[in-house]
Amino acid sequence: MALGCMRVLMLMLMTVALSRTGAAPVPSAPRALPPARGCHMAQFKSLSPQELQAFKTAKDAFEDSLLQKDWDCSARLFPRTRDLKHLQVWERPVALEAELALTLTVLEAMANSSLGHSLEQPLLTLQHIHSKLQACVPAQPTAGPRPRGRLHHWLHRLQEARKKSQDCLEASVMFNLFRLLTRDLKCVASGDQCV
Repeated sequence: MALGCMRVLMLMLMTVALSRTGAAPVPSAPRALPPARGCHMAQFKSLSPQELQAFKTAKDAFEDSLLQKDWDCSARLFPRTRDLKHLQVWERPVALEAELALTLTVLEAMANSSLGHSLEQPLLTLQHIHSKLQACVPAQPTAGPRPRGRLHHWLHRLQEARKKSQDCLEASVMFNLFRLLTRDLKCVASGDQCV
């Protein structure tokens, strides 16, 4: 604890000294800072069987509704090659938060359909996870470095997904639910143990 405080104090002193000399500090990756206070994701390493059953029920109801539609979606929003463990530890909550935000937006829109009843419990669970996850995501500065590499590519892909047809977006999100819950969420909850 004392070492973390000393690092923060040294960083603050260097920033003050550099700002007085006119030099600009070089931004460092958020992983150099101590972990966010209130970031407690370990509880989500695995969900209860009842919670997983609620998601299965919603997914089954969605698949039944697809049989009544004429839809054709060829592009995958969530490619199989994507894996959060390829990101740096501090980037993983950022990627998961963006994925979860899109999932919630899509499922909340679907809640007004005939699937509404089957989505009630999954939505409550995802909203709870999302609220806890937000404490783990570093605040994005309005100026300065932006995410690069794999994280940038992943965030850009999620942003572009919002332009897809609603049917394809719904299908992508529903078919990704279990990966989100059993792999991505577990990886973030495991922290640096996810390898």
